[in-house]
Amino acid sequence: MDALTVRKCGDGPEVVLVHGGAGPRTTWAGMESLGARWKLLLVYRRGFEPSPPALGGRQDFLVDADDLGAVFRACRPHVVAHSYGVLGTLLAAAERPESVRSLTLIEPPLFFLVPGDPDVARLEELGDAVLINGLDADPDSLREFLALAGSPGVDAERFPEAVVAAVHRAQGGRLPGQARPDLAALRAAGVPALVASGGHSLALERICDALAEELGAQRLTAPGAGHFVPAAPGFTDELEKFLSHCEGESL
Repeated sequence: MDALTVRKCGDGPEVVLVHGGAGPRTTWAGMESLGARWKLLLVYRRGFEPSPPALGGRQDFLVDADDLGAVFRACRPHVVAHSYGVLGTLLAAAERPESVRSLTLIEPPLFFLVPGDPDVARLEELGDAVLINGLDADPDSLREFLALAGSPGVDAERFPEAVVAAVHRAQGGRLPGQARPDLAALRAAGVPALVASGGHSLALERICDALAEELGAQRLTAPGAGHFVPAAPGFTDELEKFLSHCEGESL
């Protein structure tokens, strides 16, 4: 397979940034100051230019895991992953826990962690409807999901072109409910972890609480930017504290 594009900026210990359904520029807005002390490696997942097209024309966290595993093995970085990007990140890291220095995991769609919760079940239902049906999903459900996902202009009569393109790109992707990363392997290996959320969705808060419990991770809620938690006030400062603590332990 052709390699992903990984753009680098800053200087210092490596921090790989793995976006989800939105591209790197949108996902990591507000984190530019980290480049003063850390080398940021911005991964472009398949289907996001200038990386190669998605294999088979669909997003797939299993393919992501193979791609990301190669990136992690090359530099043993700290990893910060968002939303759908967390799935491939966890699969790759669980296969080789020694390939990462730490994990920061932001609002992942790990629905299996909270079985029987009606809010989590509703979120999974909404997300699956969009991934399966795209713009042909029930209009109210589509707008509800896009609002939760932080998409702009979802109340307008016509969606912005960028939102339409994002829905088309996501349609047909492997459903997040199929992901079963080996969280016990990461905890047993002692990989330091931080789980972060934006305080805007009960379902995502419960998923993040459960994930932190499974990993023995630190837990952070950073409200103010919805699903795009990296832009929330204070998030970058808290992330840097976590990274610095991990880096100190590993020296």
